[in-house]
Amino acid sequence: MSVFIDTVDYIHGRVRIIDQTLLPGKDIRLDLDCVEDVADAIRSLKVRGAPAIGIAAAYGVLLELENILAEGDAGGKGFIFDRATGFDPERVKGLDVDLCGARLIAAIEKLALTRPTAVNLFQALDIMRRAVESEERCPEVYCGRIAGDAFHIHEEEIEVERRIGLNGARLISDGMTILTHCNAGGLATAGLGTALSVIYSASDQGKKVKVFADETRPLLQGARLTAYELEKNGIDTTIICDSAAHSVIASGKVDIVITGADRIAANGDTANKIGTFGLASTCDRFDIPFLVAAPLSTFDMATRSGEEIVIEERSGTELTHFHGIRIVPEGVRTYNPAFDVTPSDLISGIITEKSVIRAPYGENIRLLFFSPGQ
Repeated sequence: MSVFIDTVDYIHGRVRIIDQTLLPGKDIRLDLDCVEDVADAIRSLKVRGAPAIGIAAAYGVLLELENILAEGDAGGKGFIFDRATGFDPERVKGLDVDLCGARLIAAIEKLALTRPTAVNLFQALDIMRRAVESEERCPEVYCGRIAGDAFHIHEEEIEVERRIGLNGARLISDGMTILTHCNAGGLATAGLGTALSVIYSASDQGKKVKVFADETRPLLQGARLTAYELEKNGIDTTIICDSAAHSVIASGKVDIVITGADRIAANGDTANKIGTFGLASTCDRFDIPFLVAAPLSTFDMATRSGEEIVIEERSGTELTHFHGIRIVPEGVRTYNPAFDVTPSDLISGIITEKSVIRAPYGENIRLLFFSPGQ
């Protein structure tokens, strides 16, 4: 069975993450002590991937509540919240809900400034904001809702990823070779992944698959993270440099391309790691299926098309330096967009936890979100 990766969790009053900047050389867990630590971890890519960022941000709000309660805990009784055990309502009695709410909103606003493209971040924070701004004034119920919503975001994501994997595995035949870009595995989500969950599910069903994984410059998420996960799961994996992917597809060595997504517009246009658009274009040229695997939480129905998606531009030092060593001459300018947008007409299908969405995307996405019973 597939190896579950505990990318982010809330344990004994702290947010625990895997420091992904150190993989694959070091597998280090960090316990984050305050909302500033969580915000820094998201900005610095210690935790990354749209679903994982959303979970971490929700837990960042819960961590701020934890610390507010700790300030009034004269007895020093230790942590209050834990995903495995929940919390003791007796421990939160006497909380000033109004003062607490103001601090939690400030924490939400701080976390919202960390990264602009991944919509899961903002959806998770919207859920937490509704809990914080509720009219409930009983401290036990108020804290219970905030903790419950944060834990639910995490636990729901685990189930969603399992269902994405099962839906996507139906599209994978025994003996297929799959190409993927960046990291859309457990390290980017809640444990199984989106694109990689499809691969794991197919493998668990006894299908033999091979994977080409792009290295994904400039931070090598494919070489460092995707290869790390696939090797743990016993998947036959070959790393290629990003610029080799197009010739590998053209040569007939690839049967299907599957990537994740950071934001999907209402018309199906999809933002993902820079370089995805080029892969989709090459697949279109050579009649290779190009699939996106993403939870419904990655869809942004308020964004009409990819033209409205804000693309994060990251520091030029990611290009000019490698392991602290300058590799670009002084004075040379850099441009470092973290994502690009793939138009929906280049996408063969979007694998979600509900179904595989096909064109026409605008119509079928609306049906999925707004039909009675959905």
